[in-house]
Amino acid sequence: MLNIRWLGRVPYEEALDLQRALFRGGAQHLLLLEHPPTYTLGVSANRANVLVDPSTVGAELVAADRGGDVTYHGPGQLVGYPIVNVAGKRGGGMADTAAYVTAVEQLVIDTCRALGLHDVGRLRGRNGVWVAPSSLAPRKIAAVGVRLSRGRSMHGFSLNVDRDVLAMFEHIVPCGITDLGVTSLAAEGIAVGLQQVVETVVSCALASPTFGAAGIDRADVMWRERPEDLSPFSRGAGPGTKAVGRLEQAGVDTASGLRISERKPEWLRVKANMGPEYRALKKTVADLSLVTVCEEAGCPNIFDCWNAGTATFMVLGERCTRACGFCLVDTSKPLAPDPGEPMRVAEAVERMALRHAVLTMVARDDLSDGGAAHVAACVGAIRSRVEGVRVEVLISDLKGLQSSFATIAAAAPDVLNHNLETVARLQRAVRPSAGYARSLALLARSSARGLVTKSGLMVGLGETADEVRSAMVDLHAVGVSILTIGQYLRPTSTHLPVARWWTPAEFDDLRAYGQALGFSHVEASPLTRSSYHAANGADAVAASPVLIALGPTRQTAT
Repeated sequence: MLNIRWLGRVPYEEALDLQRALFRGGAQHLLLLEHPPTYTLGVSANRANVLVDPSTVGAELVAADRGGDVTYHGPGQLVGYPIVNVAGKRGGGMADTAAYVTAVEQLVIDTCRALGLHDVGRLRGRNGVWVAPSSLAPRKIAAVGVRLSRGRSMHGFSLNVDRDVLAMFEHIVPCGITDLGVTSLAAEGIAVGLQQVVETVVSCALASPTFGAAGIDRADVMWRERPEDLSPFSRGAGPGTKAVGRLEQAGVDTASGLRISERKPEWLRVKANMGPEYRALKKTVADLSLVTVCEEAGCPNIFDCWNAGTATFMVLGERCTRACGFCLVDTSKPLAPDPGEPMRVAEAVERMALRHAVLTMVARDDLSDGGAAHVAACVGAIRSRVEGVRVEVLISDLKGLQSSFATIAAAAPDVLNHNLETVARLQRAVRPSAGYARSLALLARSSARGLVTKSGLMVGLGETADEVRSAMVDLHAVGVSILTIGQYLRPTSTHLPVARWWTPAEFDDLRAYGQALGFSHVEASPLTRSSYHAANGADAVAASPVLIALGPTRQTAT
């Protein structure tokens, strides 16, 4: 099965980290996306072929581990990254590599012809796809550059769609070719939008013996993204409000959703039990002026967990800079981080005699590092005060900053958790300041560092069972070991509505599917939340370590 994912606009390095994680796994993926303006240098590139300082034209310069010279990726260009098993039928080595490159080129050729551009094909002695290849003035419409290792591929093709994309090629010597030009579908008279091009690529991939022989699984993020969808801090404004309109744009019938006053089914009803253990933990939290996500997010398991002597500490304050449509945490302007908080959290862990401490954080887009240094300080304070304790962190996407992630990773948490939250189609509606690809890239970085990696999903927002399974495939493919799946509960009438209640039997089915995929631990039930039974997941991973070895690589030019 080929898992085709339209991911929207994704920074190059995030997409590269995502590719690398998928490359290490065994699933078959075709990632389709746009990049922000980016010049990339292949392993054999001549830096002199970049004619300007990229920053002066609004682009960045990135070294890539593919073959070839310099090329451009940016808005108005469709990029496709097949991460697939490449069958060795021609004796291995460069023969198989050449055959695979031919298959990628053919996918692009078939796409162009299906869109109405018929005079397109290969140019002798040159890789890529060309318009009028037999004429005196052939023009390159798509670059192709791949990397192969032990029968696995990554990187792929970039197909120029809009006319505007061509101006950015004037600042480089594309692919090191000085005597031939570049073109786009629009420049050749094919007036199509990117969405139509994606649909055509999917159709051609399904018909391809290389890519579509086993069928496809499709999942797309939403196509439209507007600045007003983002949290105020993500677009540089002040506080804002939540809305359900984005759910409707994603195809969810919110009018038929459950009313907040509707009685919950029996399996979602929790009895309040404020026993002595609950009261003692509440006093500890109050005495040390700490915040727990159990209280701030209205977790239904608070009585169960607190009576068992466990809680999840929420650091960096109780005000979040995001405005996710499902979350009860306050979104007013946050205060400065409290430098005494790490030591107070460590004291609480010691008082409670925890063997598995869980820290979560509010998103702090107002801080240059997203709050990473503070989280790392909390981990360090716990470790220095309590011997032998296991520390799990549940972090934001840190705005995609690799340096911020590295700060937390260097603190070596025993479990690194970041929630994907929902399926690809509903990302923009549910958490508009985040992103499906960005979250997968962060999880990919975690697993690449050798950290035990965890993520979570909510259901009940209008997703289908097939969409949940697709998200589970993607999470497992990037190296997630522990997965939590629970029912979304609407905190207030201003939050996103519940589309339906998933039954315990359906959660059992998801757990079984996750176990069959190979997750070390799947916690799936109506009341499951990210930190529920957190120690059990870590115990399961400790009992089933996974080692991955990579072999030699080959790169092929653009």
